[in-house]
Amino acid sequence: MSVNSPLPIASDLKPVNGLRLGHAEAGIKKPGRKDVLVIELPAGSSVAGVFTKNRFCAAPVQICREHLAATKKAGLEVRALVVNTGNANAGTGEPGYQNAIKTCDELAKLMGLKREQVLPFSTGVILEPLPVEKVVAAMPQAISRLEADNWFNAAESIMTTDTQPKATSKQVQINGQTITLTGISKGAGMIHPNMATMLGYVGTDAKVSQELLQQLTTEAADLSFNAITIDGDTSTNDSFIVMATGASGVEIPSSGSAFEAFRQALIEISQQLAQMIVRDGEGATKFITIQIDGGKTEAECKQVAEAIAHSPLVKTAFFASDPNLGRILAAIGYAGIADLDVSGVQLWLDDVWVAKDGGRHPDYKEEDGQRVMKKAEIKVKANLGRGTATQTVWTCDLSHEYVSINADYRS
Repeated sequence: MSVNSPLPIASDLKPVNGLRLGHAEAGIKKPGRKDVLVIELPAGSSVAGVFTKNRFCAAPVQICREHLAATKKAGLEVRALVVNTGNANAGTGEPGYQNAIKTCDELAKLMGLKREQVLPFSTGVILEPLPVEKVVAAMPQAISRLEADNWFNAAESIMTTDTQPKATSKQVQINGQTITLTGISKGAGMIHPNMATMLGYVGTDAKVSQELLQQLTTEAADLSFNAITIDGDTSTNDSFIVMATGASGVEIPSSGSAFEAFRQALIEISQQLAQMIVRDGEGATKFITIQIDGGKTEAECKQVAEAIAHSPLVKTAFFASDPNLGRILAAIGYAGIADLDVSGVQLWLDDVWVAKDGGRHPDYKEEDGQRVMKKAEIKVKANLGRGTATQTVWTCDLSHEYVSINADYRS
């Protein structure tokens, strides 16, 4: 059950001019389940991506990187994406690589494209062969269902242990015209930068050069999907793709007010999609924002935030609503800042000042901490007293249900 994350409403998801999506039921893991997605892009589109840093990255991730580089070198455009759930096609060696190539080849034939113009994606169980024939057999059905207004079905088609689809839309006025951004994401476990066990896709009808789109995609990922953690495990298949069709005719420059408006909109929709993943974390009962201020650099602030967010002791305390907040101070201490002066550290739990100058605040009462810990949404804020840098990470608690879900993952 997601933490304060209502089910998206299909009619609220805005079509992106020029972009169409189609879904199919291939029966990869379960019969009758939506598990294949095809996304079609028009000529003139730009596509940018950010991928997992796991060295055991899946075959589709390798091919996505290769195809993005190949299309750029050859002056071609990415014109289609194909996604399957139920099988990650990771840890599958050369046969897995060839299966991912086959999905590209077969979709390219059906859509009149070159192999390099197709990007493949997979998510699901690792170390098992991809049933590529099932994926290929489902492609005609997905193509027959291509529609601009199909984002909700698309979101359902990429789910694994997610309890609900994740999708949102945003519109922004630029130069007197409306620009649309709509996105979907999936993920609930194996969530940890860089990136998480997640797939994220955002489409927009703005016109953005590939170089600028890659810059903006990387920044948006760093401030969203690379700022969440559920369990500290980095997946083999993470991919975040932004597609700009240019169909609105509004071109985004590399600076100025139009650039800032689009940049902020992309960051905001990416953060919404990333936070939906945390809110739907496997077994999650609480959504936790960790804000670290007063660092010398953003990097050390994020280092401290992630130490807190990854701590099983901290996360289980949140699940139990137990204000055992010394665990947070301990995590700050072992985060790896060798010259941290703990006498300058302050800690708050929502509005409750817990630790002052490295020790328990004289006015702190455990019942105040208990009051906050019982809430479904909690903010942890610490000030390191070393500078002006700040960073925010989002996480959830760690429950009995998380163990049950992952113990039964292949059942």
